[in-house]
Amino acid sequence: MGTHPRGDAKILDNHISQKTLGQWIAENRDSLGSKVKDSFNGQLPFLFKVLSVKTALSIQAHPNKELAEKLHLQAPEHYPDANHKPEMAIALTSFQGLCGFRPVEEIVTFLNKVPEFQFLIGDNAATQLKQSMSHNSRAVASALRNCFSHLMKSEKKVVAEQLNLLVKRISQQVAAGNNMEDICGELLMELHQQYPGDIGCFAIYFLNLLILKPGEAMFLEANVPHAYLKGDCVECMACSDNTVRAGLTPKFIDVPTLCDMLNYTPSPSKDRLFPPKQSQEDPYLSIYDPPVPDFTVMKIEVPGSVTEYKVLSLDSASILLMVQGTVTASTTTAQAPIPLQRGGVLFIGANESVSLKLTVPNDLLLFRACCLL
Repeated sequence: MGTHPRGDAKILDNHISQKTLGQWIAENRDSLGSKVKDSFNGQLPFLFKVLSVKTALSIQAHPNKELAEKLHLQAPEHYPDANHKPEMAIALTSFQGLCGFRPVEEIVTFLNKVPEFQFLIGDNAATQLKQSMSHNSRAVASALRNCFSHLMKSEKKVVAEQLNLLVKRISQQVAAGNNMEDICGELLMELHQQYPGDIGCFAIYFLNLLILKPGEAMFLEANVPHAYLKGDCVECMACSDNTVRAGLTPKFIDVPTLCDMLNYTPSPSKDRLFPPKQSQEDPYLSIYDPPVPDFTVMKIEVPGSVTEYKVLSLDSASILLMVQGTVTASTTTAQAPIPLQRGGVLFIGANESVSLKLTVPNDLLLFRACCLL
């Protein structure tokens, strides 16, 4: 949902002559809101998505603006625009993802417990990482970079061999009734089944494993490695499709760029959670406001006992997504009330207020993407 050339949203209303949201905004730029229009050159600055992940999505990171401009110039076929792509995922169901580097102690524990992992990293890089723990954060980042680069630059054949050894070992242990959770056995087997022989299977020993409960979120700034593994989420990001991939994918993999660009600062998984703030004015509203200007997401939860809910007007265009409930939406600009149910999407122009009448007394769950400058 947005105006990126690779996925310009279609307009379903037949009364409107433009066929896509991008075309409509191009002729109605004031709908963006004055600040948004000026700050983002008359473009909608965010993309809003719903993801339902059954098979793991690639291990990846998104470039900052400076790197995006460079990559787009060098390889536009792989990097289709010159924008950065910070993003946020908010869980709709239990949602599993990898995000950011684990604390070094955890990685060292895996090096000790998983000889196949240690083999690919190599003794020198592993020793450097273990020794860095008693030094400053720069030494840690440097050692971590060395270890991760060693893994990512391993030969395909060697990776497949070591992965097969590990999978065989885990299968035998599980068959003997042993629990292999201390080395993420179940997750490793799942990923190997989805992507046999893929280098990305070993990345679980470097990256934090997060399990988000519905309503919990993770924010991914530029250069943070991550992968969505399974579950449903709403996702909001800057308007870009730039992705540098490293594994768990049949798509183009750019290992040198990835190893070069990553943020190698380790942190515990709980630090990766991004909590929303409760609105002071509206008891039904929580706000996920990340430290980037491009987007903010609001979660609206209205109990079924309420008959009508007014969506606040903002000085920003916004996109409203119905996840749960049935309403009719009326606004001063629409000729007739618009029926909305699960999966319904409404574009709301800046400074427009919308009234939602509950047609069935069931609880509402909506998400709204906007740009609060």
